[in-house]
Amino acid sequence: MHHVTLLLPDFSLIALGWLLCRHTALGRGVWQAVEQLVYFFLFPVYLFQSIVRAPLDVQAASSLIGAGLALGAAGIALAWALPHLPLLGRHIDAHDHAASAQIAFRFNSFIGLAVAERLAGAQGQQLMAVLIGVSVPLYNVAAVWPMARRSGRAIGGELLRNPLILATVLGLVANLLGLGLPDWAATTLSRIGSASIALGLMAAGAGMQLQSLARAKLLGTALLTIRHLLQPLIAWLLARAFGLGAAEAAALLVFAALPTSSSGYVLAARMGYNGPYVAGLVTLSTLLALLSLPWAFTLLERVAP
Repeated sequence: MHHVTLLLPDFSLIALGWLLCRHTALGRGVWQAVEQLVYFFLFPVYLFQSIVRAPLDVQAASSLIGAGLALGAAGIALAWALPHLPLLGRHIDAHDHAASAQIAFRFNSFIGLAVAERLAGAQGQQLMAVLIGVSVPLYNVAAVWPMARRSGRAIGGELLRNPLILATVLGLVANLLGLGLPDWAATTLSRIGSASIALGLMAAGAGMQLQSLARAKLLGTALLTIRHLLQPLIAWLLARAFGLGAAEAAALLVFAALPTSSSGYVLAARMGYNGPYVAGLVTLSTLLALLSLPWAFTLLERVAP
């Protein structure tokens, strides 16, 4: 499989969003509204539908779930440890770190689901949905916690207002209770999901900006190293340790190599932190995924069958 061919459709949408935002009348104001629509409605609906539409066998997926949670814990631990590392820690601003630590472990679900479907069809998309479903609560808690603690805000309130956490919890509950969707609702939600992926990728492109990265270069380099170099390597080790099958290993490796969440800077700005700096890291992460995803595919070939 040619890696460029696999990634081209998603990155074409990102590039299209960037071009439309900067060279047409569809300027930044339009895309800010699109981001809000995707973040608060379209993608939560799609996430709910992706989790509900196929029965989740927790026992059968336990190895993948365990590996996914271990991967998340490792990424969070590495990101949170940066200010405490010898030599490096004293050069890291605590305020910038609180806002940007999420860059090291959060992920772009739009790209993940799209790539997984092209890599392994409906099975790949379902495995990716499982990883997203179990990871969203953990990753969002880890993203909100440093900012809420530093600003003195109640973390419980922030989490209860997070649409991705609400959609994930509701989807998992419905799935485990065996609650299905009627055909008319499934069709409607499927169309909403298609819109969320296309608009989410285009909004990520429209929001790309690098000029804010002039500050805190060391912090940004460390976070992106964790996201794009160490996370795929950890996923490879976990795939071997948990004895994952080929499809599960592929889902985990792709999941580990994804660019960071395009909504990261929305969260940082909403909580009163330096949104433009986080947006710059999101932009660079999106570009680095062109290297980390092929890196993950290379590692995948070395996972024992």
